[in-house]
Order: sequence, then C-alpha cells, then structure tokens
Amino acid sequence: MASTALLGRLNWRTGRVVKLVTETPRTRTIGLDVPGWPGHRAGQHVDIRLTAEDGYQAERSYSVASAPSDTYVELTVEQVPDGEVSPYLVGDLREGDRLELRGPVGGHFVWEEDLGGPLLLIAGGSGIVPLRSMLRHHRTIHSAVPVRLLYSVRDTAGLIYASEIMQFATSDEVDVNLTYTRAAPPRWNGYDRRIDAAMVADVAWAPADQPLTYVCGPTAFVETATNLLAAAGHVPERIRAERFGGTGGTR
Repeated sequence: MASTALLGRLNWRTGRVVKLVTETPRTRTIGLDVPGWPGHRAGQHVDIRLTAEDGYQAERSYSVASAPSDTYVELTVEQVPDGEVSPYLVGDLREGDRLELRGPVGGHFVWEEDLGGPLLLIAGGSGIVPLRSMLRHHRTIHSAVPVRLLYSVRDTAGLIYASEIMQFATSDEVDVNLTYTRAAPPRWNGYDRRIDAAMVADVAWAPADQPLTYVCGPTAFVETATNLLAAAGHVPERIRAERFGGTGGTR
C-alpha cells in the first residue's frame, strides 16, 4: 500500500490557478485547486512542469507554502534572473490557467507535532516558504510546542508574507525575530546585519534544551547558520537544512 501511495504522489496532476497574491516585487504566491491531491506535510515541495508550444519542457521544484489543512495548494515563487520557469509563474500566469505538478516530495524537512520541539525556524529570503507552511500548521492544530522564527531579508521590499509575519509577531504563538541585512525600515530597533554568533545566541534556545531546528535559504546562508548553530553546541541530529542555489526559485 505504501508503494502504491508513493507512485500516486509521483504522478503528474493538473491544478487550476484560483488565487494569485503579489508578495514582493519579485515574489508571487500561487493558489492551486488540484483534483486528487493526496495531501502534504508541512515542509514538503512539489515539481512544476511547463511545456512550450514546440514541446520543450522545463521542470523546477518549489516548496509548498500552505498548511496541510488549507483549502488550496499554495506555492510562493521568487523570480530568478534569466530563469526558464519563475519569470512565467511570477509575471505571466493568470487565474484560470492550469499547471502541471507532481508531489508532494520530501520526508526529512518536515514538521509534525509528534516531532516536538522547542521549534527554531531560521529563514533567509525565500527560504521562509516551507517554514510558513510549518507556522500555519502549528497555528491550525493549536500546537503548544514553543516556536521561534529568525528571518533574514535584505530590506522591507524583500519581506515575504509581511502581513502574516506581523500577525504572528503580535500574537503569543511565535517569537518573531527579523534582521535586515542591507536597509532596515525607519526607526527600526531590531537586528540590522547578517546572521552571526551573537544573533544565534540571542534567538536560539540553549543547546541543553535540544531545540528542533529547520534552516532554509540560499546555500551560503544555510551553511553559515548551521555552522553557527554547531559552534554554539547544538547537535547536528536536531538540525534540518534545505538549501537552494542563487537567491531562490530553484532547488
């Protein structure tokens, strides 16, 4: 039965675009109605396939941004310069259009309540996408697992899910920590630098608390964050990382 379910997930399905949300000038969230969707776990991703009129096909993988219980499958795509897929998804896709997708895929970079915590989420840029799925899932199931978020962006124009992040920040659900690496907003009194040892010491739980940590972002960011965590005494077995090349979009 397990192998049959896996084969079903790896089949290509066609989803209809039912919602488009501009998150930043370069980033868009796509809501899809996918008949026969088998469900996903917070943190998984899907493959997207585009087919040109001449038959040429291009595939890219994108993290699922929605919680498992959300009505639609949501993907948040950051446009990659000279990309084959992301410029179309961000700039040309319209409601009512159809997309081919396959998945969900991935079993390591997922969070469910029985995995426990405390939960530390560290994102760089569009690395917030699968962590947003975890945050939404945490909220939907009314989890009592303590959760902290450290989100690094260049400036306010690069802050994805700005409104939702602020809602989490003003609630008791999530301890939200932002750092702006290039230009902080006016009168900002939070972090305004790249992630470093002092920041990790401020935000992370003590290693003795054995937090379950998820780090997602560009390769260099993920390597820096995981190295800082290890240097602070956090055990590698409790750190799960997912990285992508460049600034986002492709995995």
